[in-house]
Amino acid sequence: MINTPYLLFLGDAPDSLSVKVARGIRDWRPEYAIAQYRMNDCNADLGIPDMTLMEAREAGAQTFVIGVANRGGTISENWKEILLQALEHGFDLASGLHQQLKRDHLIVFTADKYQRQLFDVRIPQREYPIANGEPRTGKRCLTVGTDCSVGKMYTSLAMEKEMHRRKLKATFKATGQTGILITGEGIPLDAIPADFMAGAVEWLTPNNDEDHWDLIEGQGSLFHISFSGISLALIHGGQPDALILCHEPTREHMRGIPGYQLPSLEALRDLSLQTAQIANPDCKVIGISINTSELTDKEADEYLDKVENRMGLPAVDPYKTGAGRLVDALQELP
Repeated sequence: MINTPYLLFLGDAPDSLSVKVARGIRDWRPEYAIAQYRMNDCNADLGIPDMTLMEAREAGAQTFVIGVANRGGTISENWKEILLQALEHGFDLASGLHQQLKRDHLIVFTADKYQRQLFDVRIPQREYPIANGEPRTGKRCLTVGTDCSVGKMYTSLAMEKEMHRRKLKATFKATGQTGILITGEGIPLDAIPADFMAGAVEWLTPNNDEDHWDLIEGQGSLFHISFSGISLALIHGGQPDALILCHEPTREHMRGIPGYQLPSLEALRDLSLQTAQIANPDCKVIGISINTSELTDKEADEYLDKVENRMGLPAVDPYKTGAGRLVDALQELP
């Protein structure tokens, strides 16, 4: 188990989207987020105290968490000296990047020297089967997005929180590094060989009580040239009974690929249903989650009303105003 609480490392992140790992921990496990550590050219800010390594250790922080999710998942050479200093100050290190801490000889040497632990949460912890597509008992809801980093994890976590408040059976199923750091378990889906991704999702969401909902954290987008494969594996392996469409309305282009525009919600609905009904013919789109963090309250209300009227589905910002209407829609399913 990763020792808590954390000092969240934002490094030299160019924008707030780049620190989605740290932001997710702050928003969903604020008791873990003692402080943030930023380099001089960092353009992200979580709104929590900035601390030095010594200050954070004195405040009780146990693990230095790399809170950046950069393209390619690499450990920047600019970070190395800080990571080594964190080990010297008595921190464990945790990372959700593809490039593993345990493959860097100097980091491993320093961790051994100071008897500290290294946690690479993006390493699969077991072997997974090839998907078989057999129906499973229980119910499953998957979030799908028009792009990466539009609120799929936040939507699933908000729905779990509301369902637990209502005493309903529900479990958030983490499929990425941030969700794993928040909940302590899950699968690092994008680090699993392609042939076994859908099977890993089947393993993650096994047979359950008929009235139990697995709330599966979505990844990527079917429309994203770089990451569509992981989205399809979630749809087929998850065999969802319900889909939630997720969107961020101020994006000018797909994350990381300026030559591609975001699809419409209608296009997302149609393609997601077409692919989902291969594995579960009864799958339905039941609601829309809009990340309105870049809009004013007035703009957000107007946008949500417009989308709801156009799509004929409940449209909410579940983090800002709660996921109640999305849960209502789940409960209305037969």
